[in-house]
Amino acid sequence: MNVADRVWHRCRLATLAPQREGIGVVEDGLIAARDGVIVYAGPRPDAPAGLGPAQWTDCHDRWITPGLVDCHTHLVYGGNRAEEFELRLAGASYKEIARRGGGILSTVRATRAASEDELVSGAQRRLDALIAEGVTTVEIKSGYGLELATERRQLRAARRLSIDNPITVRTSFLGAHALPPERAGDSSAYIADVCDMIPRLAAEGLVDAVDAFCETIAFSADETARVFARASDCNLPVKLHADQLSNLGGAALAARFGALSADHLEYADEAGIAAMSNAGSVAVVLPGAYYFLREKQAPPIELMRTHRVPIALATDSNPGSSPLTSLLLTMNMGATLFRLTVDECLAAVTREAARALGLFDEIGSLEASKRCDLAIWDIERPAELVYRIGFNPLHARVWRGQIT
Repeated sequence: MNVADRVWHRCRLATLAPQREGIGVVEDGLIAARDGVIVYAGPRPDAPAGLGPAQWTDCHDRWITPGLVDCHTHLVYGGNRAEEFELRLAGASYKEIARRGGGILSTVRATRAASEDELVSGAQRRLDALIAEGVTTVEIKSGYGLELATERRQLRAARRLSIDNPITVRTSFLGAHALPPERAGDSSAYIADVCDMIPRLAAEGLVDAVDAFCETIAFSADETARVFARASDCNLPVKLHADQLSNLGGAALAARFGALSADHLEYADEAGIAAMSNAGSVAVVLPGAYYFLREKQAPPIELMRTHRVPIALATDSNPGSSPLTSLLLTMNMGATLFRLTVDECLAAVTREAARALGLFDEIGSLEASKRCDLAIWDIERPAELVYRIGFNPLHARVWRGQIT
């Protein structure tokens, strides 16, 4: 049997393999795959014998990275919130808009009114932009239904996107995103609703993880813990919108439940970051929301480095606080706003983003036995992927061994 059915050669690799230094550069590289799985990625002279009959692709010294991973998005929703953007420009805060019935609840109204086909159609345009920049895996959250039927419809739309496109989609149930109007003043009762939805949606195969928004304008730490306990009962991993606008101890709470990730983290303290380190949780930082909301307090990146917490970057693509559909621009924002290095940014949208989804055994680096998800770039050096603004140097995208 042939070792491989596809080979990419005359290429430079940023393997992101943990055992290699930095981003794992291989100057004279070769990647071989069979049935959509990498069988070899490394120096050309060290490649195994038996590659001859495979389909060979000459990359003409282009760079290859793992396919990009956007590990925090809200791609499926109805409507938009351009009017609220104008209000913020006039001086209204995110909290003020939310308390007036805007914010998340305005998107809830539009999403409840949308059919599944309409949700798929709207999300498809946003997903197309990510795919065009080399994204091969994306996480999509619900959270704009806040009742069973619409949450189900959002998750079904996300699953359809994975069927209709050459991309891996992971879904997160975010029922604990905001308090729905019909439960106004009774957050405990709504958390009971959410806990009831979790096993029902999981039984339908619609949920890969459970998320929540632990914040002063959303749910308390105790309420969030109730949701996470129910997720644990259903053997579902958890993620958390934590410490974005204030410090409610979200990072430590996420760590207590062994969360895949805690996301945002602008107000996280050292105790929370240390707890995440001990739990192995990934810090997902979201510069799009920080930029769009004109926040002043950046996530504690230096504490994350000190405590060796893996750092991922994501678009947080959503209609209210980060209408962003470019992971390349997200890397530039991560560097300019949060002072991440080039190597940290590249790892943040590949290796560490894969960890944030619990998928690092399958994707996120160029290593044997992982899926052959590749992004092939017309660049002279990897720093260009972080440095350039509004520029897409993608030459080709490969998903599970197939050029797409």
